[in-house]
Amino acid sequence: MTSHYWIAALAAIAAPVSGATTNVEMRNASGGQFMVFAPTFVRVAPGDTVTFKAIDKGHDAETIASMLPAGAQPFKGKMGQDVSVTFTKPGLYGIKCNPHFGMGMVALVQVGPKPASLDAARAAAAALPGLARKTMAALLAQVR
Repeated sequence: MTSHYWIAALAAIAAPVSGATTNVEMRNASGGQFMVFAPTFVRVAPGDTVTFKAIDKGHDAETIASMLPAGAQPFKGKMGQDVSVTFTKPGLYGIKCNPHFGMGMVALVQVGPKPASLDAARAAAAALPGLARKTMAALLAQVR
């Protein structure tokens, strides 16, 4: 075997494994609802990426500070721009559109299997404003 073969084989072994990408659209309306993420709930594996797509430009995506796994890094996208986030820590991530948060524009990302922190996430959701509280409670009911 040539040295080129071994170099290629070692490069393939050392190459990082990239996870899947899931798109979540930020929309003014979808499925008869207004100011929504579509879908509002996604399950991904650690290392997967979620891209929040600015389909309608008046939205952003950012983490809800009270709804993050311990040690997870928060993120804040820019208004009217896509933002891609690779989720490495298992758990539940509450996501909001800051200008439409009180109108219920929230999403939930479950990373990995059903987390032990589900009760803490429910308690945090109960403190959210307006329609965000009701929407997040319905999203948390989908966690398996």
